[in-house]
Amino acid sequence: MAEAGKGVTAGKLAVTVQKRLSRAQEKVMQKLGKADETKDVVFEEMVANFNKQMGEGTKLQRDLKAYLAAVKTMHETSRRLQDCLADMYEPEWFGKEEMDAVVEEMIEKEMDNNLEDTDTMWLDFHQNITDSSVPSMDSYLTQFPEIKARIAKRDRKMVDFDSARHHFSSLQKGKKKDEAKIAKPAALLEMAAPSWAQGLLSAHQVAQTNLSYNQAEEELGRAQKIFEELNVELQDQLPVLWDSRVGVYVNTFQSLAGHQERFHKEMSKLSQNLNDIMTKLEEQRQLKNDGTTATKTIATAKSEEANHSQAATSPTSPASNSSEYELPPGFLYKVKAIHEYAATDGDELELTIGDLVLVLAIDNPDEQDDGWLMGVQESVWIRTKDISSKGVFPENFTQKV
Repeated sequence: MAEAGKGVTAGKLAVTVQKRLSRAQEKVMQKLGKADETKDVVFEEMVANFNKQMGEGTKLQRDLKAYLAAVKTMHETSRRLQDCLADMYEPEWFGKEEMDAVVEEMIEKEMDNNLEDTDTMWLDFHQNITDSSVPSMDSYLTQFPEIKARIAKRDRKMVDFDSARHHFSSLQKGKKKDEAKIAKPAALLEMAAPSWAQGLLSAHQVAQTNLSYNQAEEELGRAQKIFEELNVELQDQLPVLWDSRVGVYVNTFQSLAGHQERFHKEMSKLSQNLNDIMTKLEEQRQLKNDGTTATKTIATAKSEEANHSQAATSPTSPASNSSEYELPPGFLYKVKAIHEYAATDGDELELTIGDLVLVLAIDNPDEQDDGWLMGVQESVWIRTKDISSKGVFPENFTQKV
């Protein structure tokens, strides 16, 4: 059994080597112009489109993976930047004693949540591309190696077909010559062989010629059948594959664009949140600075009041130092608007940044809402002295002056 196995292997190897030699010889003859070559211009154009399509798909796959790697790198660098910001954000910067601890804690919580949401958005964006765009391109490109191998096989079978065709053609020409020779036996053969033997010799030559001719014809038929089957299959498959590239590109880039749109839309919200947090920090710093300046101003005013007590119109009023007009009843102190506020009810006061408001005591403190003050615009009071123009407004939209 072992010897038989070796014989089969050796036989197959010999056949393979013989085919390669025959193909090489056929190609040489075709290049030298001594043998014609089967040409199919339409199929050659299909193969050119196939090679172009495979090259474009491979490049798109490579660039898509490079984009994915860049997203991962951007995520990592963004995370390091956000971590740096989180590490630098310390409550001690503004002084715990002067700051509202509740507000400070709220801002810290907002920033922590914002950084976590940013990290999650990057992870989701990377995962969505990994799960949709990349696998579709990988699946699309898996069909090219098998088709490329079949094209190469078709080219080899076409050379086999040409070789068999040329061999059969040469035998046809040789058969005609042999028939002419058999019809006119050589003089020596006629002289040497008896008459009864000449018919046998002629029959043997005819049989040998017919055997070679029939074998060549069968080989040509087999080669032609294999070549044409491969050729027809590829002619059906290559145009379909060529047309499929449009759908693949559309699906890939639509998916990528959709993920990008959602990612950047959500990231813009988080970026705006981070910007708002930084704005709050700046406002706190400004309030701290303004509070320090106000403290110094009050101390200076008190010193001047002590030196000019005879000129004070209302020693018990916090705003009497800088007021040369009659203050409204129930006046407590003055504030300045640091944010705009649009009144939503008839008893509310409209605020514009920079407005000065005279804060008044509420007749019934039990009716006062937390975080809201009662007051009248200073400019309106000076102009009209109309206490009915008073209204309520949010305290956190103002600061004391």
